[in-house]
Amino acid sequence: MANQRISYTVASFLFCASIIFLAYGVVRTDTLALFITYFTAFAVYGWIFLRAKEESVKFWLLIAFAVRISLLVAMPTLSDDFYRFIWDGRLLVAGEHPFSALPSDFLSRQLPDVDEALFQKLNSPSYFTIYPPVAQGFFWLSAVLSPSSVLGSVVVMRVLLIAAEAGSVLLMISLLKKFQLPTKNVLLYALNPLAIIELTGNLHFEGFMIFFLLLTVQQLASAKNVGAALSFALAVGVKLLPLIFLPLMLPLLGWRKAIGFWIMTCVAICLLFLPMYDAQVVAGFSESLNLYFQKFEFNASVYYLVREYGFWKYGYNTIQTSGWKLGVVCGILIVMYSFFIGYGALRNSSKPWTVMLTCWMFILLIYFLFTTILHPWYITTLLAFSVFTRFRFAMLWTALIFLTYAGYSIVGFHENHVLLVIEYVSVIGYLAYELWQRDTSSA
Repeated sequence: MANQRISYTVASFLFCASIIFLAYGVVRTDTLALFITYFTAFAVYGWIFLRAKEESVKFWLLIAFAVRISLLVAMPTLSDDFYRFIWDGRLLVAGEHPFSALPSDFLSRQLPDVDEALFQKLNSPSYFTIYPPVAQGFFWLSAVLSPSSVLGSVVVMRVLLIAAEAGSVLLMISLLKKFQLPTKNVLLYALNPLAIIELTGNLHFEGFMIFFLLLTVQQLASAKNVGAALSFALAVGVKLLPLIFLPLMLPLLGWRKAIGFWIMTCVAICLLFLPMYDAQVVAGFSESLNLYFQKFEFNASVYYLVREYGFWKYGYNTIQTSGWKLGVVCGILIVMYSFFIGYGALRNSSKPWTVMLTCWMFILLIYFLFTTILHPWYITTLLAFSVFTRFRFAMLWTALIFLTYAGYSIVGFHENHVLLVIEYVSVIGYLAYELWQRDTSSA
């Protein structure tokens, strides 16, 4: 018992110290320090999950949220997206629509706190914003509570995200008990260094989306389809990504209930987007979506193979056509997976909700493999779903996707394709092993 107490104390110290040092003392371009601190935290995280007992879950959850709270006044160091959040929030407070014009167009209007200093920190000043209305609501609130201070807005958003993370963890515990799964599985998400650093530390709003999606599952499992549709619509209002899960509702709920769910979700989404409705706003939002699929590329897999083929055959980057075509292929694959594999798995299962979460995980995987952009924080949603499954490839991915930060230097960003190959070969290889292991154990 004494040895366990000592080992838990040492592990807690190493874990917290690594996360805190990474958040406060390491810059994105210092690759060596970044990797030493992150992979130290990840190694301790893996040790904790393997050694943790059911009776120690509360202790480790206390550590998980203590380290999140310790980041309260840290400025995000690995991502500068938060400046756009603050920019959009201040525009809303000033009565302007963030979608209605480019950031440069607002500078001449002399709006309060929408100034040149903040504009210079935007990472995409030449593009319309892309954040849906619920996310914009959080931006607005941070600007209301801290109208002139960047750090103040960061603190407000971080408090909100920590609250969402706490809600997600509580929902996970409740669902794990309901599905008769080990409660310690919650530590896969709660203690994951990528989830802590990217969501709480770097203020990415997947934290809210995950909460609303888990709330959707909880409502569906309680036969509260209206509440499920509302929470699902809120998830879409944070990020549009959950729309890819809608086809699975048909094999899950059956025709009558699925159509009802789709209608209620559609109405709720329309109401959420209604304040944004304006011809100019719709045009700006549409342009943002088009740019997402036709211009940006980062840490992709299938797309990079297609891109290389385009260079070989045509002599230039074909993203403007291959980006949206891969999106169409991805959509077809998701629908086919939902109606065929999803239907068969749900029909033959006595645990439809865990099967649904497993299907969501694989639907998300399909999307990630075909997207032109895969930032590290995107994987946190995959990790959240994996908590309810026997698959651990998402856990491995949260380690390896951090290698993408090796591309940042003081002169800019250059993607390291060797590390990219290591990331995808390792993750897909481990997933293949897990699938093979499942098939042989059930044979």
